[in-house]
Amino acid sequence: MATSFKTFIQGDDVGSTRNLLHEAIPITGTIVSGTYTEGGTLRLGYETNIKNYSHGMFESVYDYPYLSSSANHIFDLSIGVSTNSGRLTASSAMTGAKGDMYNELCQMLAGYDTNGHIQELDVNGNFTTGSVYVEGSTMREVFIINFARLLSKDEIQPASGSFVSKFSVESASLGSTTMTKKVIVFDKDGTSGVKTNSPAGEFNTLYATSSFGGGALISTAPQPAGLIFYQAGIAVITSSIFQESFNGASGVAGANATMTRPPANRAVKAMFSQTNISGACNALRNRMFDVDFNNTTELNSTIYFCRANRTEFNFSSNPTYLTSSKIRVRDENVENPPISYITTVGLYGQDNELLAVGKLSEPLKKTPSDEFTLRVRLDY
Repeated sequence: MATSFKTFIQGDDVGSTRNLLHEAIPITGTIVSGTYTEGGTLRLGYETNIKNYSHGMFESVYDYPYLSSSANHIFDLSIGVSTNSGRLTASSAMTGAKGDMYNELCQMLAGYDTNGHIQELDVNGNFTTGSVYVEGSTMREVFIINFARLLSKDEIQPASGSFVSKFSVESASLGSTTMTKKVIVFDKDGTSGVKTNSPAGEFNTLYATSSFGGGALISTAPQPAGLIFYQAGIAVITSSIFQESFNGASGVAGANATMTRPPANRAVKAMFSQTNISGACNALRNRMFDVDFNNTTELNSTIYFCRANRTEFNFSSNPTYLTSSKIRVRDENVENPPISYITTVGLYGQDNELLAVGKLSEPLKKTPSDEFTLRVRLDY
């Protein structure tokens, strides 16, 4: 039987699979704090791999000078301040922008309550409106790290220890190598603590511990220090980790750590009200060490089982297969079976239009005594 086309039987010949691929993403602190600078001298605000914008709402970090064609966008940095925090006044720098950034973040990540009010961020995931403040839980002054899709892919992997970042939390001068008091901010609970009451998808609490470097800043178990939103690829860090009041910790110079930024050094509390957003982002970058996380890529596949039974595909429609209307590979001896060589598999639509082509690495000999199943997989 001369067969050139065969219809798939849905369910028997067509199947689908879903696989999650994970990749480790290491971001070194030297890239974040200023590997590339004008003139080769470390100066905050003059790094060539840090892009600032005229609107001043955030700044972007690249792995190479951002004007280079080989530069890749790593993440965006910004800060947000709730208008309910009491930190913003008429004389504060960029009051409207900081409040707008916080409100936009809350709309996207925390959503609205039943009365249509924007809910505020909470380290425990208990989002409430601005009229409700929980000491040590509600976050009204935050640093925002928005990772590029190039790195986070479909999501940051929800797994214990998948996300780890390190920050210096003591007063120090620009470029100082003596910042020994550091905290690790990490995803402690992973899949066991995933929360789903966010419009942005799954998220979890980030915890801080002082097991990295010198200085006992946190004397008890790891303490809530922010939120990680897996599908959104956003980490929100509370400003409290830079303040002495964080879990009653001691050892941080002054009431809170001095954050270096041009043209002056300011404590964290003052910086959120008196410094523009870019200046605050520069100060945070100078205190960021390694940031590591695992991303997730969802690979969906459709598998087609192309079956050639013993009575099928034993002939070719190639014109060279015939000589004077006779099959060349089958001589006058009727006992010799026809032979064909399978080199290509084509997938056709309902209107017989060719949609996909698969090539075999070498021709596959087919006779009436053989049966084959060719497995074709389409990934997307």
